[in-house]
Amino acid sequence: MSPTNKTAAKSTGKTTGARTTGAKSGSVDATGKSLVIVESPTKARTLNRYLGAGFTVLASGGHIIDLPPKKFGVNIAAGFKPQFEMLPSRKKIAGQLISAAEKASAIYLATDPDREGEAIAWHIKSVIARRTKNGIYRVQFHEITKTAVTAAMKNPGEIDPRKVDAQLARRIMDRLVGYQVSPILWKTVTGGLSAGRVQSVALRIICEREAAIAAFVKEEYWTIDGSFSGEKVNRFNARLSKLDGEKAAIPNEETAKSISQRLEKGGYRVLDITTTRKRRQPYPPYITSTLQQDGGRRLGYPVKRTMALAQQLYEGVELGERGLTGLITYMRTDSTRVANEAVVAVRDWIASEYGPEFVADKPRVFKNKKGPVQDAHEAIRPTDVRITPEIAGKYLTPELGKLYELIWRRFVATQMAEADVDLTVVTIGDGDGVEFRTTGQTIRFPGFLSVYADVKTEEDKEEETSAIPPGLTVGLPLNLEGLDSKQHFTQPPPRFNEASLVKELDENGIGRPSTYATIITTLLDRKYVDRQNRSFLPTDLGQTVSRILIDRFPDIFNIEFTARMEDELDKIETGEDKLKVLQDFYGPFDIALKAAEKARGELRKEAAKPVGRQCPECGSELVYRWGRFGQFISCSSFPKCKYSENLESTPTVEVDTKCPKCSSPMVVREGRYGRFLSCSQYPKCRGILPLTTGLACPVEGCSGHLSERKTKKGRTFFGCSRYPDCKFTSWDKPVSGPCPQCTAPTLFVKTSKSGESTICHRCDWKKTE
Repeated sequence: MSPTNKTAAKSTGKTTGARTTGAKSGSVDATGKSLVIVESPTKARTLNRYLGAGFTVLASGGHIIDLPPKKFGVNIAAGFKPQFEMLPSRKKIAGQLISAAEKASAIYLATDPDREGEAIAWHIKSVIARRTKNGIYRVQFHEITKTAVTAAMKNPGEIDPRKVDAQLARRIMDRLVGYQVSPILWKTVTGGLSAGRVQSVALRIICEREAAIAAFVKEEYWTIDGSFSGEKVNRFNARLSKLDGEKAAIPNEETAKSISQRLEKGGYRVLDITTTRKRRQPYPPYITSTLQQDGGRRLGYPVKRTMALAQQLYEGVELGERGLTGLITYMRTDSTRVANEAVVAVRDWIASEYGPEFVADKPRVFKNKKGPVQDAHEAIRPTDVRITPEIAGKYLTPELGKLYELIWRRFVATQMAEADVDLTVVTIGDGDGVEFRTTGQTIRFPGFLSVYADVKTEEDKEEETSAIPPGLTVGLPLNLEGLDSKQHFTQPPPRFNEASLVKELDENGIGRPSTYATIITTLLDRKYVDRQNRSFLPTDLGQTVSRILIDRFPDIFNIEFTARMEDELDKIETGEDKLKVLQDFYGPFDIALKAAEKARGELRKEAAKPVGRQCPECGSELVYRWGRFGQFISCSSFPKCKYSENLESTPTVEVDTKCPKCSSPMVVREGRYGRFLSCSQYPKCRGILPLTTGLACPVEGCSGHLSERKTKKGRTFFGCSRYPDCKFTSWDKPVSGPCPQCTAPTLFVKTSKSGESTICHRCDWKKTE
């Protein structure tokens, strides 16, 4: 199927005076009214403020037609023709849309202003077009405000067939990979696994980082900081930087002690003071990927949560007397472009609130890193800069308020003056080959930093030194007050968290930012990665899947190839032939696919990791395999030998607890939902107990103890052993009390970006470490 190129017929209906109705209503009387179809019920309610009684608004809830969920649905021989069908869950809504369209004087398809929204509009049109003779128009709301909605309704257009083709090509390509590679994983590893065109590359990136961490060899090094003071100069610190003209290299404690003895001789003075003025420019306004990154770095929000909150801000929230108001522009964009009227408004606001000197000399324009295809929408910005975070915050939840403030501040900063900063480097020496160095920063004029300050990373904090005191001059004698030697080790590359993974994918051109949340969710749901301290750790299963895919499809699941295909898919929107793009992809993919099918037996051996023991029944090697409920031990001669062991049958740590069924010792085992106590005689005896921490439940009057558990997604939490009688749970790690305020027997350690604190869940007592 291809989108129609026919121009929409002219409507005879008027676009003034309207009333809207929510999406989930039953029988809708749309006789004589114009029908507006959106995706979200929230968006429909917000439009109620701007359209009068002449309109009916319904929501489709997203796609009503798609590729079949349980069939391949692509006819490759017929030029990759997609075999679309009505989604069962959308039949009722489709019926409502058809019924309303039959009565409407005109239909406006106002789905989201992106490729996905264009495809949804095209499918809706294909369903309702044969039931109405009136005009069907395409309108796009890049922001949901009175001005934007009125302008869009006055200037309706038609569905863009090239944009639809671009979405269809992406959908078909993803289906080709997912439905043809996943069965190979089912037959060689275990059922229920999935491979995705972009998802598998993201997994590869995580696995390759883990391999780099495993291969990393840490090296010891030491630093020596000196504490100095002088006449009318307060005490300050500086780090040893040079010895005899060479960079100070201190590999071990012995060398550090030897050098310290030399440094203690004294005779120090200021050798040099160098001050460099630096003008700092503000960052561009947010696009989807940078908002996702900062949502994680600054606010600690997962990508999925950041996008859900941004969707709410775009579609509209209640703002007291203002009613439902769209607070930000469309949140799926790769463009840093900002409308001229928005630039004028924010510059006027800065001048009135901060003063003319805080306004940039001329309107600042930021260069897009991608081509014109990605410039369809503005950057993410507030729809009205006058609705400050303080004004909006009175009506928003804390999460919404923080994200709106982040977007608002970033946008305002873009049109503010540069920050004027002095960077000062002070060199201290003894005239005999010893040099210390310290750096400092003085903000002469804050400019945009008044609104949008930097967030320091752990690496930034490590490099921080003490502030440079006033009174230092070249030649000034200094007293050495003390030396502080510290041991350090070089660090491996860090594991990816959500923000850094999004940055890596975006910088390499892998996938679209609108899909990153789904990719991350899939990797976690499939147990390909675990989340530990907000970082991604690939599981044995994930590494096995990644290894097989890279080995058998080296060109398909390749970073450069995937990025190149993203560019090709983008080009379809500017006229590239969809069929050619799909053929160019499928040719080499089909060859690799057939080779992998022939090598299934070999792949099965590759997926099986040796245990290091022999099968007790046939003497063959035992290997790890995966099943419906996780990893287990199997004979490598399967199916000739069907011997297997549950991983839980191998005791790990014996504890001083007796089995409630047979009184045998209990052991700690690892299950689907975390660690638990199991009888050491398993499988003869299946007695189990929760693994308790030995700490009492903090709920007053409860006699239970806290047990360590895991969610289905692998996140550890603590719950009462008397569940379901007591439903107390906590993400925070329990520690022995009592609480000094309410005498609760157990306290909890809460970890946040600002550090650790000990809290009480029974009262409001809190102690910051």
